[in-house]
Amino acid sequence: MIVIISILLTAFFLFASSIKIFGWQDKIFQIQLEMFKSYGLNRSIMRLVGLVELFGAVTIWFSGTLFMSLGAMALLGTSVGAIGCHLIFDTWKQGVPAMITGTLSAFILWNSKELILRLL
Repeated sequence: MIVIISILLTAFFLFASSIKIFGWQDKIFQIQLEMFKSYGLNRSIMRLVGLVELFGAVTIWFSGTLFMSLGAMALLGTSVGAIGCHLIFDTWKQGVPAMITGTLSAFILWNSKELILRLL
């Protein structure tokens, strides 16, 4: 189950982060940039969010390490941030993808909790 969830999260966040970082898909990039601007954020913050998403998408594959937990936390954090922005500035329906990715990220984080507890 974790492998399937990791594949879904990785595919989603590699696509999303690559647009935020490189702007290669112009139509989606412009829509996202306008949303960030409407939230009071700029292109640099958008690029930073993309880097955090990229970090999370890659590191959730480091099973049994602290990186897996950090990656899941990074994805959960960006998802929670997106949910907050959508609920404040948009409609709750626009936040549904972030709600799904947040739930899946929390599932991976929960399943890596034994590692975190061992490290403490």
